[in-house]
Amino acid sequence: MRSGIDILVGTPGRIKDHLQNGKLDLSKVKHVVLDEVDQMLDMGFAEQVEDILRVAYKKDSEDNPQTLLFSATCPHWVYDVAKKYMKSRYEQIDLIGKRTQKAATTVEHLAIECHWSQRAAVIGDVIQVYSGSHGRTIVFCETKKEANELAMNASIKQDCQSLHGDIPQKQREITLKGFRNGTFKVLVATNVAARGLDIPEVDLVVQSSPPK
Repeated sequence: MRSGIDILVGTPGRIKDHLQNGKLDLSKVKHVVLDEVDQMLDMGFAEQVEDILRVAYKKDSEDNPQTLLFSATCPHWVYDVAKKYMKSRYEQIDLIGKRTQKAATTVEHLAIECHWSQRAAVIGDVIQVYSGSHGRTIVFCETKKEANELAMNASIKQDCQSLHGDIPQKQREITLKGFRNGTFKVLVATNVAARGLDIPEVDLVVQSSPPK
């Protein structure tokens, strides 16, 4: 960074640290890209992101950076925030349009109602029936605690490991490699930890509770 770079990719907290420590100069920034903008402006990052943008933008200036916002979902409030950092003639590119979101027709969907105390047993049975002893399964959970408890539950007969934010990066890589190689058959992961995973040949995906 000291000797000059073309592109900086960073988390809001780390970029803000460098700004506060005088190690980063955003005065010559030409483009600002926010990926997953609805998450960035909603998951406790909003203040950090706004602090960073305030440094790079001058009020009503024509020389402000070009701003690009990307998101799979765009609630109305995202547009309200976006207008603060985009020119009045900004362009909105919608790749979905009026089409309803549809899942692949080759995927079968099941919704199973059960009491939370029976959930581990039901998930164990579902894995046994729909994935068998050889298929691969990913189970998504809301919390790290739930992921740990489910991974160790006796109801899941297959070899099972968990993946969440408290697991060190090196161990996460070992876990993912083991799952890809078939060393164990069931991966229990928190929704956040699983973002961006690319694991082919998964037979069954279980969402342990409806996503909020």
